[in-house]
Amino acid sequence: MEFNYDAAFIRNHGWFKRSDQTVLRKKRIAIPGLGGVGGHHLHGLLRLGFEKFNLADPDVFEIQNFNRQHGATCDTIGKAKTQVASDFAKALNPEVDLRLFPGGVTTLNMSEFLEGVDILVDGLDLFAMEIRIPLYELAHRKGIPVVTAGPFGMGTSVMAFSPTGMSYNDYFDLLRPNLTVEAKIIRFLAGMTPSLMHRKYLRDPDAVDIFARRLPSLNIGCFAASAAVGSMVVKIALDANSKDIRWAPKGFHTDFNLHKSKRFYRPWGNRNPLQWLKIKAYHKFFHKLEFSKS
Repeated sequence: MEFNYDAAFIRNHGWFKRSDQTVLRKKRIAIPGLGGVGGHHLHGLLRLGFEKFNLADPDVFEIQNFNRQHGATCDTIGKAKTQVASDFAKALNPEVDLRLFPGGVTTLNMSEFLEGVDILVDGLDLFAMEIRIPLYELAHRKGIPVVTAGPFGMGTSVMAFSPTGMSYNDYFDLLRPNLTVEAKIIRFLAGMTPSLMHRKYLRDPDAVDIFARRLPSLNIGCFAASAAVGSMVVKIALDANSKDIRWAPKGFHTDFNLHKSKRFYRPWGNRNPLQWLKIKAYHKFFHKLEFSKS
């Protein structure tokens, strides 16, 4: 069958005008990471009709990815995530325009990775702070909006960062000198999940050790994150000046297991006095230093 873009995405019409679909088709989305959420972000955005992507991930699929990662199957074990993502994207839309970075994003190629990008979607691992901080700072300087959504239990929390407003690093307060890696992770979690509502149904707390990288994740949360990201990316792509966009320091957290949702607003981000107290409490609870001694 010969591919036809208009026919493939005709069922989007109604929710989108035909002119809207044309706009989405022209936007370039960057996804640095194709693991727990990044692969689902790509899948969701492809089905919305986006067809220009910069994709980066240095990893291959492993069997422990099966519970949540898009593209993880017996046939793809050992295969590069960028290649699997490329094959899937081209099978869905043969006209897709992909720029692949199979070595991942580095300080040497991040400017190239952001070239021509309209929106940057966070797909990096929680622990990838060394690249997340400079990459998202560069995006802010280049005038590129950043959208992030974390899979938290059976729900998600989503935030968007305007290039004319509070940046990702300003909100999470990640640029202070001598912050430990653990402190950066704690600041991200404290800023993204205002109430930690998902902890109420954690059935085996002993299986969780964030700083030993034993962090459980469900496909429910990953699907929720990709849906939240898709909705936010569409809003920004169609009208970045819309008053309906909840730019940081505002965000939204929802949990399907608890049937709850929470709109949050944190003026000054993690510099907010309440956030500062929460961060101090997290460090005490986890027995982790906030600042290195060097």
